[in-house]
Amino acid sequence: MLAALTGAGLSAAAGLNAFIPLVLVGVFARFTEFIQLPAHLEWLQSWPAIIISLGLLVAELIIDKIPGVDHVNDLIQTAVRPVVGGIIFAATAASTVVDESNFWQDNPLIAGVVGAIIALLTHVAKAASRPAVNASTGGTGAPLASFAEDAISVALVLIAIFVPVLVVFVFLFMGIAVYRIVTTGRRRRRHREMRQAEERLERESQEAEGGMVAWWRSKWREPRRLSRSARHAWIEGKDGGPGSDASADSAQTPGSPQSPK
Repeated sequence: MLAALTGAGLSAAAGLNAFIPLVLVGVFARFTEFIQLPAHLEWLQSWPAIIISLGLLVAELIIDKIPGVDHVNDLIQTAVRPVVGGIIFAATAASTVVDESNFWQDNPLIAGVVGAIIALLTHVAKAASRPAVNASTGGTGAPLASFAEDAISVALVLIAIFVPVLVVFVFLFMGIAVYRIVTTGRRRRRHREMRQAEERLERESQEAEGGMVAWWRSKWREPRRLSRSARHAWIEGKDGGPGSDASADSAQTPGSPQSPK
């Protein structure tokens, strides 16, 4: 049971960031006795594997914090994270230190499939929540969300290795957090769409009434409106309306073509 929780926690961490658990498992297996890798997976603690994983981790930490690029990265990681999750589950669940059962040691293929499924589910939840964060924050929340995911991945690795019983509670927390983020993002997006629709209807009604709609339209609509008003006043004055006195006065001004000499 403990071995399964350890493997599940590390696989879920790989679903958030594939290379954080890969580096930490390699380091712990090489320098401590907390993890003893099976013979066919001892290459995870070799220096080449640790160095390559560390370089990929640095690239992942940078790319995942750029809005827009993070979506492309998630598409690429759809194939990477489940594979790493399967390897990590098979490596850590087979450790003889955390469990007395030999089930995972005797069935590495099942361990790999279970780990890949857990990592894939975590990755899908992460990929589904990121657009909601970007949409609700205009892209500014992507770096903060990425930092939070990295921190959760590191904490999940440490919990899975040292206190695997708490992995269940971390899963519950992650599930609630993803649900809240996705539903809140959808609600905000619907509210924004409704507000935009109301503003569009308001603009159309104002246009129909001849009112000013926007500052950039008022600059060319207002002079036209004023000239039209002046034209109506001139017509009314010409017909003997209220503007006739003004027309007569203007006709008697010195220098006018119609003023008597």
